[in-house]
Amino acid sequence: MMKHQISSKKAYHETMITIYKLMDKGEENLKPEELKKLSAMVVAAEKYEDEVLGLKPQKEPGSIAEAVELKMFEKKMSQSRLAEELGLAKSKLSELLSGKRKPDVPFLKSLYKVLKIDAGFLLEHA
Repeated sequence: MMKHQISSKKAYHETMITIYKLMDKGEENLKPEELKKLSAMVVAAEKYEDEVLGLKPQKEPGSIAEAVELKMFEKKMSQSRLAEELGLAKSKLSELLSGKRKPDVPFLKSLYKVLKIDAGFLLEHA
């Protein structure tokens, strides 16, 4: 496995430019050594982003409500818009997210479809 080190913002920027250039070629058009280089650069860029730039999420969601809030934030979606997209009354969604009401299978299915929350996570935390 190739190793790629990033030790400065300049090196990170140069790495990202190379990553985008390789990605623009299309995976099927890359030579095996280019694929190895791309893989090593992506790993190094992610490590740099997590450790130096502080882009790593503070913590993984520990509940369905936290996962829903994170997805709503990512999609810049209000709770009322989410209720509408899930086909729920705002009050029912509020009760589900606050823990006053237990999530049912139709609710979990709709979270999976609308917000693309991992099904395994939903089942583990239901």
